[in-house]
Amino acid sequence: MKNYRTLTENEILSLKQQSCLSDDWSKILVAEQFNTEYVHHTRFSGDIKLGVFESEFTMPGGIKKHSGLRHVSLHNVTIGDNCCIENIQNYIANYHIGHDTFIENVDIILVDGLSTFGNGVEASVLNETGGREVPINDKLSAHQAYILALYRHRPELIERIKSMITFYSNKHASTIGTIGSHVMILNTGSIKNMRIGDYCYICGACRLTNGTINSNEAAPVHIGNGVICDDFIISSGSHVDEGTMITRCFIGQACHLGHNYSASDSLFFSNCQGENGEACAIFAGPYTVTHHKSTLLIAGMFSFMNAGSGSNQSNHMYKLGPIHQGTLERGAKTTSDSYILWPARVGAFSLVMGRHVNHSDTSNLPFSYLIEQQNNTYLVPGVNLRSVGTIRDAQKWPKRDKRKDPNRLDFINYNLLSPYTIQKMMKGREVLKELKRVSGETSEIYSYQSAKIKNSSLNNGIRFYETAINKFLGNSIIKRLEGVNFKSDEEIRQRLQPDTPIGLGEWVDISGLIAPKTEIDRLIDGVEAGQIDKLKKINQCFAEMHNNYYTYEWSWAYHKIREYYGLDPLTITAADVIRIVELWKESVVGLDRMVYDDARKEFSLTSMTGFGADGSHDEMKQDFEQVRGDFESNPFVTAVLQHIDDKTALGDELIGRLRAFI
Repeated sequence: MKNYRTLTENEILSLKQQSCLSDDWSKILVAEQFNTEYVHHTRFSGDIKLGVFESEFTMPGGIKKHSGLRHVSLHNVTIGDNCCIENIQNYIANYHIGHDTFIENVDIILVDGLSTFGNGVEASVLNETGGREVPINDKLSAHQAYILALYRHRPELIERIKSMITFYSNKHASTIGTIGSHVMILNTGSIKNMRIGDYCYICGACRLTNGTINSNEAAPVHIGNGVICDDFIISSGSHVDEGTMITRCFIGQACHLGHNYSASDSLFFSNCQGENGEACAIFAGPYTVTHHKSTLLIAGMFSFMNAGSGSNQSNHMYKLGPIHQGTLERGAKTTSDSYILWPARVGAFSLVMGRHVNHSDTSNLPFSYLIEQQNNTYLVPGVNLRSVGTIRDAQKWPKRDKRKDPNRLDFINYNLLSPYTIQKMMKGREVLKELKRVSGETSEIYSYQSAKIKNSSLNNGIRFYETAINKFLGNSIIKRLEGVNFKSDEEIRQRLQPDTPIGLGEWVDISGLIAPKTEIDRLIDGVEAGQIDKLKKINQCFAEMHNNYYTYEWSWAYHKIREYYGLDPLTITAADVIRIVELWKESVVGLDRMVYDDARKEFSLTSMTGFGADGSHDEMKQDFEQVRGDFESNPFVTAVLQHIDDKTALGDELIGRLRAFI
């Protein structure tokens, strides 16, 4: 606890000579080593505590400014050691300011009455007219918000979580705001009812009202020119700049919003990027990216999504208001000038091209193309499994995780193939087979969920899904059996036994977290029963599910291997496992070959159009190779070829171990 003392008569006289004023000098407490030398033109009122002013700040360009107070009015303010505060046009009222903080050319900084600093503000996501409000808070994770927004069929659950958030908000409510240590605030307008964390950098912002900026040393927050934020929370490591305007929004960790982006009643979770366009009532799960001026995201749920220029959705059919919503499941993307009329649901890792007004639900047909032809939605199931873009996306997401904060709010599973997507493919395979059986094998067009599927697309879809299922189940069994030299079939059976019964049944994607639905239900039951009564405990449950993912995944895969291949766990043999691994090798190599062929298209003559502007065909090719390189040496292409070799060797190694005792 820092020791403070009252001012001496000489110090008061010195301050008066330096144009300082106070309503009551006895209410000013100072640190033991306080020196009046660097306090000029300052007005004090209310309860004041001042640290020492001993160090200098070196500004960009090399100019040095000594810590101190100059041209500022302070009311009920505590200032830590070695701060520099000058040229405050109005005043600073009701604030605790940390040490080594620099504040210059600011209009006003105040807390007016009791504030929760953005905690408890309700964002009306998905449905603009209300009904799915998410109260934002410092500890909000994508998974917690998912349950709050979508589990409205469990009213007791919603009320209990809301009461936890209310308790948390009231616990942290105060009439005193905080500005942390090593903070820099320059050339900014009004800062009202704000809590600002350590190492935050604010320069040129217009207005910050009723919010929290959870900056820290490991993951500072940057707020830049022209930013206007009302009723908000910004999490660690985020960057909000260049005229961005947000109202009733939660900005998750390591997000980047800029270039005049505007958002209202929206949630952005880890690693989202928003530039130029606008968002209204969206639930932007991890890695939702939109860069274009003409793009509007509205009333939708997204994650791992990239919005093409001119992407748009409608939540209003001019009847009962903007009440409709939609979902693009993880990894879904939209091309330029795409349009979706909500309500609709697009399956995971699908690509949307053109305008779609038929309210399709393709959630059981992931990795598909939705293409508009003559105002109809044509569905091409599974085709995205062979796309080089899909594989590249899956590889880039983990590399683009910019979170530096050791305390991560969101638990993100990056796996392209998981129980969540494989269960969808298994359902999709059955859907396609049933369509074929009911409508006949020779039908040219099949109808599904207001969409049309061509005969060739349906048959290819079944093949794509079977290939991916074989790949996933083979991956699982190889991983389970790696590193063990078996001497009998019985040893194999023992090793294949799951470590836990958890993982059976349906799996869900809770905005980035992939988990068994039984575990989500267990969490919900615990909340409803009052056993889980704090936000921290909810996030601990999500962490446990995430950490145990591969244990749970094997339980699911083991039972699906039995079911899909028709094997009895009591009689499974090395020969059965070898058969599965051979299928796996065929599937892995087959998919990689398709990806390889898809990548080759990027190096075709058509792709060279626009190169070698004023020259011959040879110059066009040479120009292309100088800019893009040649196909065989492309890093992605060489990685695909290496992957084929590595996986083939991995399968052969297991087969060799098993054949040793057959």
